[in-house]
Amino acid sequence: MSRADDNRATIEAFWDDLFRRDFDALAARFAEDGEYTDVATPADDVARGPAQVAARLRLALAPLAAITDERRSMVADDTTVVTERVEHWEWPSGETMALPVASVHELEHGRIVRWWDYWDMAILVNTAPQWWFEHVMAGWQ
Repeated sequence: MSRADDNRATIEAFWDDLFRRDFDALAARFAEDGEYTDVATPADDVARGPAQVAARLRLALAPLAAITDERRSMVADDTTVVTERVEHWEWPSGETMALPVASVHELEHGRIVRWWDYWDMAILVNTAPQWWFEHVMAGWQ
C-alpha cells in the first residue's frame, strides 16, 4: 500500500468515527499538536490536540438527533486528503440541514496534523435552532 492509500484509509476511518459520533476514537487519530477548525468561524477558533478536538466536536454534534454524510469525492497524496461531502444534520426539535463541505486533512506518520473544513455559514445560520446556537456559543473550552 502506498502512503496515499494509507492516508485515504485513515481519513475514511476518521469519517466513520465522526458519523458514529465516537469523538474519542476520532480524536485519537490526531497528532498531539494536531489542529482542527471550521474556516467559516473566527480565525482564533482552533482546537489543538486530541482533547480539544473531541470537546469541540462533542459540543456541536452531540445534541443532534442524527448526523450522516454523503461522500462525493476524495483525493489523497503522500501528505494530504481532500474530501468533498454533504453533511445531513437533524436536530431533535425537527430542523434538518444539508451542508456541503470540503475538508482538507494533512497527515504525518499516520496522524492528522491539520483538519480544515470549508462550508457556508449562511446555511447553518438559516437552519439551526436558536437553542443550539446558545449551546454552542457557551464554548468548548
